[in-house]
Amino acid sequence: MTNVLVVERNASAADAMVSALRRQGYTAHSVETGARALRMCGDADLVLIALELPDIDGVELCRSVRNGSDTPLIAVTDVDDELARVLALKAGADDCVVTAWGFREIGARIEAVLRRTRPRTALLDAISLSPLHIDPRTRQVHLYDELVDVTSKEFELLYTLAATAETVVTRRELMAKVWGSDWAHSSRTIDTHVSSLRAKLGSSCWIITVRGVGYRMGHTPHVPKACVG
Repeated sequence: MTNVLVVERNASAADAMVSALRRQGYTAHSVETGARALRMCGDADLVLIALELPDIDGVELCRSVRNGSDTPLIAVTDVDDELARVLALKAGADDCVVTAWGFREIGARIEAVLRRTRPRTALLDAISLSPLHIDPRTRQVHLYDELVDVTSKEFELLYTLAATAETVVTRRELMAKVWGSDWAHSSRTIDTHVSSLRAKLGSSCWIITVRGVGYRMGHTPHVPKACVG
């Protein structure tokens, strides 16, 4: 599921936006400051940034996030002001919306931005490392024919590793391919997602840590089922 981070100082407005996004099928949560947004946006598939924040100017926050990442950004403003929209777009936002437009239009704009910015994984081949199957067309993962519920970033991380199953993928390469970033705090971001994937796949055997370098896929079709779980 697509993970949306809402950056909004007004608690009631943030709660309303998060609730609306969840009703539309997104995973969503909120933070109230720019500083917290900078710490957490590496795990988001899209960030909604209110231009009015208590600690960092919203336009500057858009610029800071864009300088470190290709994560899709949508600026949100309470006032339909042309100058504010222009500044946000020039700072790196992919779109700028007004809260008065309503949640359905904002949701439609989120879908439009994601269509433009998501990797074209639908053109890639499915990968089978039996009993693990990864299909980029449906963005689904099956293990022993059972669906594994993974997030968008988890899917991209797993597919990146599985696409070169015999090769070690460095942390820098993973941040560049999955997050479009070379952020210094990449270790925490990658490790968190790897840990989550291992838990969902039922074994640490699937993703092998190569200390000081990165990760590689661990299982092959010849590994017995007893190693899983």
